[in-house]
Amino acid sequence: MAMDLTQQLAQHWATGVFIVAALGLCAFMVGVSGLLGGKAWGHRKDTPYESGILPAGSAHQRLSIKFYLVAMLFVIFDVEALYLFAWATAIRQSGWAGFVEVFIFIAVLLVGLIYICRIGALDWAPTGRKANRPRT
Repeated sequence: MAMDLTQQLAQHWATGVFIVAALGLCAFMVGVSGLLGGKAWGHRKDTPYESGILPAGSAHQRLSIKFYLVAMLFVIFDVEALYLFAWATAIRQSGWAGFVEVFIFIAVLLVGLIYICRIGALDWAPTGRKANRPRT
């Protein structure tokens, strides 16, 4: 048992040294920046700096939850596009089985897209404005 522990330590000593060195470097950087960093306080220090442009309005605005929903849906469908790109690079090796799997994958994505369109997840207009919109 003791021999196994010493063998494991002999094999993994570099990992331990790396972890200790990384933690030491992080502590050093935080400590030095705390000692050498500026200590000035004031109203101008608390204002956001955006490329030299003075801020207009408050940064604490309320955003519609629709924005976050659309952003999450974009990320989800964007990641799915990455999967399709990976499949396209190996299309010859995957053969017909890979083609059928990708067809099923795209069908499931299409069903999901139809579902989120049907429940109104992509409609930006509030329900009051949708009722007043003329029908075409």
